[in-house]
Amino acid sequence: MLVEQNETDTKKIETTEKDESEKIARGFWRDLIETVLMALALFLLLNTITSRVRVYNVSMQPTLYEGNLLVVNKLAYKFGEPKRGDIIVFHYRGTANEDYIKRVIGVPGDRVEIGSGVVRVNGQALTEPYIAELPGYTGMWEVPEGELFVLGDNRNHSSDSHDWGFVRQEWVVGKAVIIYWPIDRIRVLTHPNLVHAAP
Repeated sequence: MLVEQNETDTKKIETTEKDESEKIARGFWRDLIETVLMALALFLLLNTITSRVRVYNVSMQPTLYEGNLLVVNKLAYKFGEPKRGDIIVFHYRGTANEDYIKRVIGVPGDRVEIGSGVVRVNGQALTEPYIAELPGYTGMWEVPEGELFVLGDNRNHSSDSHDWGFVRQEWVVGKAVIIYWPIDRIRVLTHPNLVHAAP
């Protein structure tokens, strides 16, 4: 009678340990699946509101160098308008597989004049500590509605609005906001308030 009771207790212990082991395994897989789903949802959210881009040329030096990796806010202009000084990524001539990155100098209604190494917007000279050198070209442009005038910070080595004209706002992918690589160049891309003058 005593032996039978011990065997029953042993079976109960084995069953309890097995149940506990299965419970731990189920909990592990449930936690793993939840973690993967949350990571996937976060990735999709970040991919919807941001883009990661690599700089491939020298047109924005010394602000951006070849190989820099940037975060671009794709929602920046869903709720606002581009401002002078913003660094934007856009489809060159609307071609989705060819993106350029430049600085906004003129917004709709602005008059942009370049001469004697100075950029003027609505008659007011810009203070531009971020450029590589003074522009060696001249010209005058009136920025149409729905378009932007953009220049590279490496003024004399940049294909930009002084060469090929304006950027339609519908071509803009978003606003470059952060350099995140290389590590020693990590920073938020800010700009001074370039011009207060109204057109």
